[in-house]
Formats: sequence, C-alpha cells, structure tokens
Amino acid sequence: MATVFLIIIYLAFISLGLPDSMLGAAWPIIRLDFGAPVETAGLLSMIVVAGTIISSLASGMVLKRLGTGMVTFISVAVTALALLGFSYSSSVLWVAVLALPLGLGAGSIDTGLNNYVATHYKAHHMSWLHCFWGIGAMLGPILMSRYIANGESWRTGYFAVSMIQFALVVLLFFSLPLWKKAGKSSSTQAAETLAEVDSGPGAAPAAGNVLRIKGVKLAMITFLFYCGVEATVGLWGSSYLVNVKGIAPATAAGWVSLYYGGITAGRLITGFITFRFSNRTLIRGGLVISMAGALLLALPLPAVFSLVAFILIGLGSAPIFPCMLHETPARFGQENSQRIMGYQMALAYTGGAFLPPLLGWAAARSTFMILPPVMIGYIILMMLSSEQINRMMNKRQEEVSL
Repeated sequence: MATVFLIIIYLAFISLGLPDSMLGAAWPIIRLDFGAPVETAGLLSMIVVAGTIISSLASGMVLKRLGTGMVTFISVAVTALALLGFSYSSSVLWVAVLALPLGLGAGSIDTGLNNYVATHYKAHHMSWLHCFWGIGAMLGPILMSRYIANGESWRTGYFAVSMIQFALVVLLFFSLPLWKKAGKSSSTQAAETLAEVDSGPGAAPAAGNVLRIKGVKLAMITFLFYCGVEATVGLWGSSYLVNVKGIAPATAAGWVSLYYGGITAGRLITGFITFRFSNRTLIRGGLVISMAGALLLALPLPAVFSLVAFILIGLGSAPIFPCMLHETPARFGQENSQRIMGYQMALAYTGGAFLPPLLGWAAARSTFMILPPVMIGYIILMMLSSEQINRMMNKRQEEVSL
C-alpha cells in the first residue's frame, strides 16, 4: 500500500507542474489574441504566485483542520476549474481573475506534500517527488506547442490540461481513505528518517524566533533566487527565443519544454545519486551546471546552443530545490523545520512572483537580451548564500565536536 500511496503523491505533483509552464509557452500567441503588451505575462504570473503565497501561509491551519489528503483533493479540483476557465476566457481581465484561484490551488498542496515527504521519507523520494513536478511542467508546453503547431488555439491546450487535472481529481477522491492508513504505516519510516536528520551535525537547538538561527535568512535568499531563475526562464524563455533568436513560437514552446525536461531528468537522476552524495554536494554541483548553462546562453552563438543552454540550466536546477528542502531539518533542527519550511516556501513563491515580472518590465523597455546576464547574477547570489551556509554548518560541526 505504501508504494501505491507514493504513486498517488507523485501524480499529485504532476498536477502542480502542468499549469506552471503553460503561460510562458503560449504567451507569444495569447498576447496577440488579446492585444496585450508583452509585460502583462509578468503581471499574470504575479497574481498566480500571490494566490500561492496566500494559500501557503494559511496551509498550516488548513492542513491541521482538513488533513493533507483532503487539501490535496480540493487544491487539484480548484486548479482544474481555473484552467477550464482559462480555455473560455474572452479577455486578459478574465485570465487575471482566474489566475488567483489557480495560485490558491497550488500553495497548500505544495507545502503540505513537501513537508509530508521531508518528514516521512528519505532524500531520494524528495527528488523523485519534484521529478514528477517536472514531468507536469514538461508536458504543459509540449501539449501547448502541439496544438499551436497544428493550427489550433491555445485555448484547446488549456482545455486538454484541465481534463487531465479533472482525471487526477477523480483519482484523488477515491484515494482519500488511504491517507490515514498510509500515515500509520509510514510512522516507522518517518521515525527513522527524523532520527537521521536530528543526528546531523547541522542540527540547531529549538528557538522561539527561528529567523535568529544562523543561516536561516541566507537559506531564504537562496530559495528566493532559485525560484527567480526557474520561473523567469520558464516564463520568458519562449519570448527570448522568438524575439532574440528568431525562432517560431511553436518551436520555442517545444524548446522550453526541454528546459523542464532537463529539470525532470535531473531530478530522476538525483534521486539515485543521493545514495552516494550528500545534499550539500548536490546543491553545489547543480549551481555550477546552472551557471554553465547561463554562460552558454549569454554567448552570441547559433540558436541551437540556446536549446543546449536551457537543458543545462534545467539539469543544474534539478537537485537544488528538493535538496535544500530535505536539508532543512539537518541544517536547523527538526523541531524548527516546519516553521522554517514555511518561510522558505514563502520566499520561494515571492521570487517566482516578483523577479519574472521585473525582468519582463525591463525587457519591454530594452530587449530580451538581458535574460542571460540576469540569470547569471541570480545564480551568483545563490552560490554566495549557499556557500556561506555551508561555512556556518562546518563551524557549528566543529563547535559540537569540541
């Protein structure tokens, strides 16, 4: 039963990823239909993430009252309805109105499932969980590009994805009784996982104000810029390829899907190599690979190198987010992890909400050629924050060993 339950959790994360990448992939066509300026996509993205932030901040109370299973079911249902509404929208205003419930549907399920897996399962399950998010994020633009290439409307793409979401809603409804049973059966594994976490050298004592724990604010900064990179490339990658490299919109949407494919494949691989390498090593390696991709994107090379760059950025991004999440109890203590996890997710959503629109606003007034250097800057800031946390953890380990 535990295996079946894990599959259901993974499928729920597909539903999170499906809509995340669709707006950016379809925006070059959507904005022409509505006569909207290019930076409007950034505003719509902000509304989606604002809804996600609101629901994630309320997730503690909601999850306690309804339970993770019911919250997951309701969240996917809300997402499915919002996507169905997108397919019938007659103006940008309606898209903006529906963007809020789309975001609200994501926040509680994201926080709830991340915390559930972090506290009940080992590191490879966290990577594979986010691998399934990548599958959804990859399928979104693939479906959209297929419909656009066949001469159909972007609305058909949103309708098809909403139907996939409704199928998941049905599955989640019938799986609701499994959540209580799975919670009992996984208690032993959870105890083993938390025992490993609490014994880590980075564990910190309980604190009234967790923000005072050394490294917490730096971790939040890392989450901020990580989601800034991921969301910015996802939202504006297609526009960069169309406006700077002269690639057709359908092809550009397909290439962006390969960026998410890089994230997906990377997280699948990461799940296996967590058996041999620490979270810290995987985070560092991911940042280096992402930097290589951003540098390649910045070079004045033929368009095909942009595809390679997107894949490299995706591969490098793959281990960063799940490994940072799973490292939270080891860095700051299991007794503090739930609150710190919430703060980290809030900053992650903030990065996804504000950094992509900021770039869109700047690009609309200059050029999309600014995308690569901005990505390089974000990755440098992540590297500096992450390495500073590592130094703090090493110092703490030395103090404990004395």
